[in-house]
Amino acid sequence: MTFDVHAHVIVPEITREAGDDPWRPRVYRDGGAQVVELGGKEIRAAVQEFVDVDGILAAQDAARVDRVLLCPWVPLLYYDAEPQEGLIRARIQNDALARIVREHPDRISALGALPLQDPELAAGELTALMEAGTLRGVEVAASVRGVFLGDDRFEPFWEAAEMTGALVFVHPTTRGFDSPAFQDYYLWNTVANPLETATTAAHMVVAGVMERHPELHVLLAHGGGALLAVRGRMRHAHGFQPQARSRLRESPEDSIKRFHFDTLTHDDALLRALIDYVGPDHVLLGSDYPFDMGDARHVDTVRALGLAPDVERAILAGNAERLLAEKEAVT
Repeated sequence: MTFDVHAHVIVPEITREAGDDPWRPRVYRDGGAQVVELGGKEIRAAVQEFVDVDGILAAQDAARVDRVLLCPWVPLLYYDAEPQEGLIRARIQNDALARIVREHPDRISALGALPLQDPELAAGELTALMEAGTLRGVEVAASVRGVFLGDDRFEPFWEAAEMTGALVFVHPTTRGFDSPAFQDYYLWNTVANPLETATTAAHMVVAGVMERHPELHVLLAHGGGALLAVRGRMRHAHGFQPQARSRLRESPEDSIKRFHFDTLTHDDALLRALIDYVGPDHVLLGSDYPFDMGDARHVDTVRALGLAPDVERAILAGNAERLLAEKEAVT
């Protein structure tokens, strides 16, 4: 059994074919290449099928994936919209994702979207979404209008996430930092994305979010980004610096190990280090389908590590099954 927990979809109901609203993405083919047009920009980084579910499942078959956890494309979280408008757009996607799950119950699970620009509104919607029982949690961006997720304004959302047992998948916005250097050489993706994930995870740690809510299930994209690289500095600062320890009683490493991480590191040594550090029960198979920075051979990547059979099974599917089963039990 293999279970990919990091795969994106643009549901047909949100596309320009379903309405002529300018905020909707347009997806088309140009000389055989898939193009997504959004906000006046053309994105060509989605190199595999992005909309058609049959095409997505065919790609999963080719990658030897038995089950996939689909979530929205991050720009379609629409944090720039007014909250009520954001809720409308989130519900379009959530209803469509629930339909897809019902049509493919043996192959597909899904995470929804929320208007996190209004955390109290998002908390209420998350509670309703989890009570409905079809979706297993939500995807959120690493920052919301420039504010990272450890900020106190998000406390109602984290309370609801813990109470409902929702799986919260944290993914970089892809444009979290505006340094001119990140505009060169594809660094916005190779460096800024993992930096944004590490920043929001570290912010949550030192703000005490993971300590206050020990039953949270938070999954970090891209192996946690650069989080492992700064763990020692966080631990050291917490040992003496008043600001670093003002909200956090436990060691930062204790909070870091409460997160779950996908396998998408593009580095076998780093992936081994991640498994050793957080434990094999906190690492889940992830591909970042359908993007060019994903790993189309992610199953082989894990199997090539030569892990013990029980550890390999847990990472390839067991951990995902356990987390999502917990969601079913809550609902």
